[in-house]
Amino acid sequence: MNGVQVRSAERALSVGTWLIVGGAMLYSILTVTPLMASHTPGGWVWTAPILPLVVDAAVVIVVRLDSVLARLGGHGGRWPIALRWMTGAMTLALNIADSALKGDLVGVSVHAVAPLLLIVTAETGLAYRRAITRAVTALEDKQHAERERQERVAQERQDAARRERAEEREHAAALAREQRDHEAQLAREQAEREERQRREEREHAAARERAERETRERREREREQQQREHEQREHRAAEKAERERRERAQAREREQRERQERGEREREALLSRGPAAEKLPEDEARAVIAAAFAAELPVRAAAELCGWSVGWVSSRYAEQRQPADAPHADLAIAAR
Repeated sequence: MNGVQVRSAERALSVGTWLIVGGAMLYSILTVTPLMASHTPGGWVWTAPILPLVVDAAVVIVVRLDSVLARLGGHGGRWPIALRWMTGAMTLALNIADSALKGDLVGVSVHAVAPLLLIVTAETGLAYRRAITRAVTALEDKQHAERERQERVAQERQDAARRERAEEREHAAALAREQRDHEAQLAREQAEREERQRREEREHAAARERAERETRERREREREQQQREHEQREHRAAEKAERERRERAQAREREQRERQERGEREREALLSRGPAAEKLPEDEARAVIAAAFAAELPVRAAAELCGWSVGWVSSRYAEQRQPADAPHADLAIAAR
């Protein structure tokens, strides 16, 4: 039997037990309540179902805890046994009391069925659960022993495989040693042949190297001679280029001095005309303002020279401050 079957049996036992307990509790409540109602004062008739409920609750506690202890393989001692039998006897007595007081033996027999079935079911269920627990424990011990046996067999197989692999490694190592010795012998012979060949090659290479060295030295001398001649030609060309560069620089400097002198003369000419009698044309006014700005004249003086308003001249001064080449442009315009 496997674990699934054991769980199925336990489930069937639990369901059957609780069906019997539930049926017995319902039957007991319906049977005992009229008896308690007939022996209770009129104002307290509503308390009649309490006693059967209390007794049946004790039955439920006993059945439930016994099932848990049985599954765990434990034993509660004498008090659980006393409680189980006491609740069973109370249930039986309460169920047959009404019929016994009336002298109805058939009623006693009929009403004794449910309590007796409940008592026997509780005891039988407890016995079943203990038996199942013992069986499960034995099955687990057997499975544990089987696993240990399988592990021992597997370990023995692994040990045998390791020994076999060790023997194979030793045999392979012996073959490898023999192979290495043979290969070493062949390698020594090959090395001797190669050494003789290398000596011959070194002798031939030394002869070739001497011839090549002589050839290289001759070519090197020729290259050095050509290099010296090339350097002399480049040096002469560089001297010539340097002279031409200095001459061009001197020409540019002379041209720049001439432009500066011409610009200064133009500015002096523009500034030396004095205050304008009327508003000059815009291009000519701009040239005058550029000259005044270069000469660092005040805005009002520039306005008198060109005849335009101080605000307009201030705007042109602002333009002169922004682009660095504006004065040169105005002077060029004025020169045209």
